[in-house]
Amino acid sequence: MVLLSTTGRGVARAERDGDGAWRVERALEGARVNALAVDPSDRRTVWAGVKAGAQGGAQGAGAGTGGSSPGGGAWRSIDGGRTWARAGLEGVTVKSLAVDPRDPRVVLAGVKPAALWITRDGGGSWSELTGFRAARRWWWWSPADPPGLVPYVSGVAISPGNPDVLVAGVELGGVHRSDDGGRTWVGHLRGADLDCHDLHFHSRDGDWVYEAGGGGPAVSRDGGRTWHHPLEGLNGRYAMACAADPERPEVWYVSVAPMLSWRAPWRVPLAHHDGHAQAGIYRSTGGASWERLGGGLPRPLDHMPYALVTDPERPGHLYAGLAHGQVWHTSDHGDHWTRLPVDLGGVRTTMVVA
Repeated sequence: MVLLSTTGRGVARAERDGDGAWRVERALEGARVNALAVDPSDRRTVWAGVKAGAQGGAQGAGAGTGGSSPGGGAWRSIDGGRTWARAGLEGVTVKSLAVDPRDPRVVLAGVKPAALWITRDGGGSWSELTGFRAARRWWWWSPADPPGLVPYVSGVAISPGNPDVLVAGVELGGVHRSDDGGRTWVGHLRGADLDCHDLHFHSRDGDWVYEAGGGGPAVSRDGGRTWHHPLEGLNGRYAMACAADPERPEVWYVSVAPMLSWRAPWRVPLAHHDGHAQAGIYRSTGGASWERLGGGLPRPLDHMPYALVTDPERPGHLYAGLAHGQVWHTSDHGDHWTRLPVDLGGVRTTMVVA
């Protein structure tokens, strides 16, 4: 069992051995790692997206430092996140990644400024999906990731049923869809959230797509063509992460915090105030109203769950990675929770099961 997380200063790797003991290692230290994506056909292969200008060595924890070199671009590990090597897009800030479930050589990268790149040979070469340029709008902007207000592609996903169907979310610019492999794109899809933070197809059922956004969660049941924005039952609307059960696509989860509070400056969402996030994890089943999960989970969560991830091999299991590095786990769809005996040092954008 391996968990990988972006920490803001590299990647944390937590592995549980056969005796149940956990060990935490560090990799890509000094690099601003924005995204992680696992190859569904071989979970030892993991991709990372790095901010341009950051510093990070090509060797992972336990394998020496390997020196440092300019950051940015795509990186790949073939040993479950222990060691890493460059995989193209050097000098580009990569904000999101998706691996094609049918062909692991195909990887989609969302970058900053907002654009999409694709490799069809496992990172040997990359080309821009120039059709996405037609979707750009003058009003796109991002209040996050300074300097400036430059928008970026915060989420990308490839349908497990049809590799030509792609979705891309922009912070702040909405959710967009292509049904021809990225040659042409439909502009922002009504019902999806404009401020996209997290975006996923269901791992097996391409009819289901999930989004967490600054205005709340959204879901599509027809492959991303139409969207619904369910809010009933939530205490707040500022959603950071979403995930769905691998066996039951109608069971999905979202982490949410109130937008503002007297504790927080007006321009900074409460979710980003460690120690005062007032967040919760919610579950929706079969279209029912959101249910706030407890069962041992602190209420409220003082640190934002920036990452929610399900285990594709174990239905019912969900992991929540909190901003300060705690990881909480449930094996029964969120009814009961336990805190794992690990400290990742921080979970800032993404966590994956490798």
